[in-house]
Amino acid sequence: MYRHFLIASTAALALSLAGCGKKAEQAADSVANGAAETADTAGAMASNAMVDVQQAMTPTPTGQDFADQAAKSDAFEIAAAKVAQTNAASPAVKDFAAEMIKAHTESTARIKAAAATASPAITPNATLTDEQNEDLAELAAKKGAAFDEAYIDDQVDAHQDALVLMRDYAEHGDTASLKTAAGEIAPVVQKHLDHAKSLDK
Repeated sequence: MYRHFLIASTAALALSLAGCGKKAEQAADSVANGAAETADTAGAMASNAMVDVQQAMTPTPTGQDFADQAAKSDAFEIAAAKVAQTNAASPAVKDFAAEMIKAHTESTARIKAAAATASPAITPNATLTDEQNEDLAELAAKKGAAFDEAYIDDQVDAHQDALVLMRDYAEHGDTASLKTAAGEIAPVVQKHLDHAKSLDK
């Protein structure tokens, strides 16, 4: 909302200057572009601050709970991405979905390997929650541009939650092998979050 307000304001300024010649038009374009960039930066900072606050307020799960949450998150991401490959309209959204299938398959393997070396060994439970199944059903009912919007909105939320989980466990977790895995996965989740946000416009 803040970004749209800034861009709308500068667009109005650009229109008011349009009658003043080419130099004024170029100046107005420059102001509008600068406002868009500032809004993007402010939005990213606000989102990162939100992740930090959420992390501070979330209790650190046990090794088993962490492995289960990570496994369910990966399973949901892969399932949603498969729906996106058939229901999405935007090639960029379909490309993002393909990236999610690859990355979350790799994340699943990494968590499983780390859980297996824990003492005692941990077996992640990837069974989706009722809420995740409901979200998938809602997504599957949408197609085209409506699907793209819903999918990317869900991806921003899901990756913010996953980033909180990974960062928190990497710092405070109780199982060494899973702490290491969480620390390795967190930067990848951050990249996915940034990518999702870039599509959420």
